[in-house]
Amino acid sequence: MALVGGAHAAVIVGNYGTLGANGVVTAPPTGPLYSYVSTDRGIDGAGQISSVGGYNGSSFQSDAFAARVGDRLSFFFNYVTSDWDMSGDYSWAELRKASDGSHVAWLFTARSAPSGTAPGVELPSLDATLDPTTSGIIGGAPAWSPLGGESGTCYDPGCGYTGWIESTYDILVADTYTLNFGVTNWGDTGSNSGLAFAGGRIGNIQIQAGDGGNSIPEPASMAVLGMGLLGLGLHRRRRA
Repeated sequence: MALVGGAHAAVIVGNYGTLGANGVVTAPPTGPLYSYVSTDRGIDGAGQISSVGGYNGSSFQSDAFAARVGDRLSFFFNYVTSDWDMSGDYSWAELRKASDGSHVAWLFTARSAPSGTAPGVELPSLDATLDPTTSGIIGGAPAWSPLGGESGTCYDPGCGYTGWIESTYDILVADTYTLNFGVTNWGDTGSNSGLAFAGGRIGNIQIQAGDGGNSIPEPASMAVLGMGLLGLGLHRRRRA
């Protein structure tokens, strides 16, 4: 069981970074740091589930790693949103084959809603087990710097954060895989949302940085694709 380099290195689209405890997002159970993706300064068409769609967002694909049958994949998530349930912002995590990028398993979903935020409503059914199995939203105007100018704001009921949720999945087929994470503005490009994730492990080997490891780059200020253009052309919703 090992990390695989070369052609299967980490891929970032949009806004990705690492943080410690910040605003409503505490340090994860696995250590002081976590990674995140956010719709703030997101890229049009990024961070989406193809069958669900959306507007602008961000995604992160981990380095490739090898896994054996029965190896347990585990990590923690925290979904944060300044938007409301009718906007339908959502986040997700997926296991894919490194060789061709094909889908293997849905590991996590969450969606802006006053209740039942994770797993996300009208999103693919999970193959992983969550603890707790369902999570509502801890309501209010969530202060969290990856939300950018929307930090500390709340458009309407449905905004808030889930707190840390553990996801576990047992590998069914020995192969080489990647972890993929995304978040998107669904109904419009206003009121940002983000996904914090940490502690990714396969068996006893760390495969996703964010808790002090070094298997994946941890550039808190990494230049992302199209950074110079991210602030241009994003349209806020018209609010009556």
